[in-house]
Amino acid sequence: MLKEEVKRGVITENPILILALGLCPSLAVSTSVTNGLGMGLATMFVLVCSNIIISIIKGWVPDKVRIPCFIMVSAAFVSILHLFIKAYMPLLDQRLGIFIPLITVNCIILGRAEAFASKNSLSRSFTDGIVMGLGFTVSLLILSAIREFLGSNKLFDLMVIPKFQPLTAFALAPGGFFTIAFVMGVVSFLRSRKEARA
Repeated sequence: MLKEEVKRGVITENPILILALGLCPSLAVSTSVTNGLGMGLATMFVLVCSNIIISIIKGWVPDKVRIPCFIMVSAAFVSILHLFIKAYMPLLDQRLGIFIPLITVNCIILGRAEAFASKNSLSRSFTDGIVMGLGFTVSLLILSAIREFLGSNKLFDLMVIPKFQPLTAFALAPGGFFTIAFVMGVVSFLRSRKEARA
């Protein structure tokens, strides 16, 4: 059961590579593995906490104000997280900038709140938050590793291959679009081959 849930979040319903959710912060922060890991874990925290609260309050929230309530719940956790990062991780706060507060309206957070947490039990909503957050983090790490290596010949700010000439376009926005398109294409190709075999 746990293996299937992890597979769902990381592979079959991956937020970035399959569902194409949260592409804006993915393109913006995936210039280094450190940024990608920080953004992934931050989003996972908000996703898990929001799913839990929304699953608890779903029966008391009228349909007319459902989405504003979900946004308020996620905004509360984003505020807590942002203050924590500002106090204890100022360098990460500088690197991620405005994208931490924007987690509030990230499609992944609102999508999972609407499609899953508002319709399922507390335990299932908690699990969904973990596996979808894990899928988002893994995707960001893959994109970030490719872009940081090709764009600056570094991983975690450490040089990888001496005398390798970086392709600086990968550190810029066009490189982000190219990288995400390439990785999504590879994932789509592998899925279609697997389906053809089945």
